[in-house]
Amino acid sequence: MFTRRTALAAAAAAAAALPARAGAASGFVTREGSRLTLNGRPYRFVGANVWYAAWLGMAGPGGDRARLGRELDALAGDGVTNLRLAASAELSPLRNSVRPAFRDRDGYNEALLVGLDHALAEMARRGMRAVLYLTNFWEWSGGMMTYLSWVNGGRYLNMNDPAHPWPAFADFNADFYRSAEAVALYHDYVRAVAGRVNTVTGRAYAEDPTIMAWQLANEPRAGGGEDTVRDNQPAFQAWMSGTARLIKALAPKQLVSTGSEGLMGSAGDRRIVLDTHRPADIDYLTAHIWPGNWSWLKLDDMAGTDAEARRLARDYIDQHIALAEELGKPLVIEEFGYPRDGDRYEPEAPTTYRQGFYRDVHAAVLESAKAGGPLVGSNFWAWSGEGRPRHADHRFQAGDDAWLGDPPHEPQGWYGVFDTDSDLRAEVRAHAAALAAL
Repeated sequence: MFTRRTALAAAAAAAAALPARAGAASGFVTREGSRLTLNGRPYRFVGANVWYAAWLGMAGPGGDRARLGRELDALAGDGVTNLRLAASAELSPLRNSVRPAFRDRDGYNEALLVGLDHALAEMARRGMRAVLYLTNFWEWSGGMMTYLSWVNGGRYLNMNDPAHPWPAFADFNADFYRSAEAVALYHDYVRAVAGRVNTVTGRAYAEDPTIMAWQLANEPRAGGGEDTVRDNQPAFQAWMSGTARLIKALAPKQLVSTGSEGLMGSAGDRRIVLDTHRPADIDYLTAHIWPGNWSWLKLDDMAGTDAEARRLARDYIDQHIALAEELGKPLVIEEFGYPRDGDRYEPEAPTTYRQGFYRDVHAAVLESAKAGGPLVGSNFWAWSGEGRPRHADHRFQAGDDAWLGDPPHEPQGWYGVFDTDSDLRAEVRAHAAALAAL
C-alpha cells in the first residue's frame, strides 16, 4: 500500500476526464502587515473545515470523487471560499485513529496523496483556497504520539485512557518536540508534501496558489498541565521556529501558520501566544473556540448557559484580536463549533443555539473588516455535507468511510454541518454576502 509510485496513471486518466471550470485560483494570498491580500486587494473569507477531502478524493475503496465535487459545489454555493484540510495522517496503534493514513514509519501512501492532489485540483476549479496541516497533536489522525511510538520502542498513551487521565496524554505527547528522531521523520514528510508535484494538474505544490497556507500541526501545544506547558516552551518554540523556516524555504510563495488554539492551548498565558506567533516565518495568528468542550456551555443545560458561553466566546475573540494587533499580524478563527440543540447528533436535530454562536463569530469578522482590523476570516468546524452516521450509537467504527466533519474519536454528528442544515447554511450565506459587499 505505502509507495510513492502507485496510482499515477489512474490520476492522470481522471484528470483528463475532469471538466474545466470558471474561477480557477490565480495569484497567491500574501500578508501585508495585519492584512491578507490577493492581487493587491484585501483577502477576507468565509471558510470551513473539511479535513477528510483527500480521503474523498482517492480512487477506489473509501474514496468518492463524485461526492467530493458535489460537496465543493454546495460549499461554493454558500459563499465558502477557504477550506482547511488534513494533509497528514500517521498509521497508528492509537484507538480511533483514522485509516487509511498518509504514511507509516517507512513510507508514504501514494493513493491518499493522489486523493489530496485531486481535492486541490477540484478546489482550484472553483477558485477556493486551502490551508493544509501537516500533523496533529491529537490522536485521531495518528499525530505526534504516533511519531514518538516509532522511535521510542513502541510506547504510547491513548487519549482518555482511564488509567492515565488528563493531562497525561498531552504531557507525554510533548516529548515529541524534544525528540530529534521523531521531528526528523516529521520533517521528512513535510519535505515530501511541500515538494510534491500534483499528479492531476502537473503543478508543483509550492507553485500552486490554491494552497494559501501550510500549517505546522492541528492544535500544537507544549503540554496539558500549566507547569509542563511552561517547562516545555524552549523545545516547543524551537520546533515551531525551525519547522516554519523549513516550510518557507520549501514554499516561499505561500503562507505559514501554527494551527494553535490560542490562549486555551497556551495555559491561558498571552506571552506564550505572542512568542509562538512572533517569528517572522509565521504569517498569521490562529484561534479555535469550543464552548462545549471547555465547559463554558453545559451540554445538559444549553438553554441556561448559552448566553454566558457566547459572552465568553466573544471575549475570547476580542483577546485574540488584541494579540494580533500587538504583533501586527492577521488573525483567523479557524475552528469554531457548537453542539446541536439538546446535544443531539442526528441531522434532524435543530441548530438554534449553534446559529446564534455562528452569528457572533461572523459579526466579529465583519466588524473587524469594516474597521480595517486584523480578523480576516473564519472556518467553521466542520462540514459533513452528505455524510451520515453509520451506527445507532453515533460512534465511528473501524472501516467506516462515511466521512463526516466529526473525526473518529468524536460522536458522528456532534459538530458537523449537514447538507440539510438549511437555517445554518443560510446564516453562512448571509455572512458571505455581507463580507463580499465590503
